[in-house]
Amino acid sequence: MTEPIIWWTIAGAIAVIFLTKLAGHFLPESWVSSPKIAPIVALVSVALLAGLVAQQTFDGGGRLVIDARLAALAVAAIALWRRAPFILVVILAALTAALVRLLLPSAL
Repeated sequence: MTEPIIWWTIAGAIAVIFLTKLAGHFLPESWVSSPKIAPIVALVSVALLAGLVAQQTFDGGGRLVIDARLAALAVAAIALWRRAPFILVVILAALTAALVRLLLPSAL
């Protein structure tokens, strides 16, 4: 792809995201809080974040990559499961990634 196409694609994605978020503010509260829709609405953010984390963790330019990020993600998941405070989860994940990269230089 050429550089202008990439920038137009990014601008288009930003516009779609902004308009989607803006549209959410205009939905009637009764639609979002109905017993059938509320569980779905609650999980949309989690699903999007999980997809982003998976893509950022395993994508190596079109190929699957297993490196220090996977170890950091595993430690963060365990810390969250054990109900650690979020700042501690971030620190533990960062320390894990740093240690793996220090001990296994090929895991960059």
